[in-house]
Amino acid sequence: MERHRTRGEVRIVGAERPGGLELRTAGLAERGMPELRVTGLAWYLGSGWSRVLGELVRRIAAAGPDHPATFALGEAGDVTVNLVPDGDFLAPHPPPGVPLSVADWRRDVVERLFPSASS
Repeated sequence: MERHRTRGEVRIVGAERPGGLELRTAGLAERGMPELRVTGLAWYLGSGWSRVLGELVRRIAAAGPDHPATFALGEAGDVTVNLVPDGDFLAPHPPPGVPLSVADWRRDVVERLFPSASS
């Protein structure tokens, strides 16, 4: 895995890939925690998912290396995100029992967390 110097910060970086947008963090590994990555993301969800990853980073950094694998996001805590191993990374996934495809769930997360983005 490629390492980047982040000067103590955690950054979210993105790149277009053949299967869609890839967003990942850089800086959690320096704190002894796995980096986060979401792949195959529709381009129009990039800004929203950058914010989602930012919130996950904030919570992971606060909890430390023994952070939970599931996070409740949003003002009411009604958006649940599971972090599952994906190679050297953790990837956000829907919780068990969600009847949506991963692509639909990703859109739903952004719409629920940032309602003004869908109008």
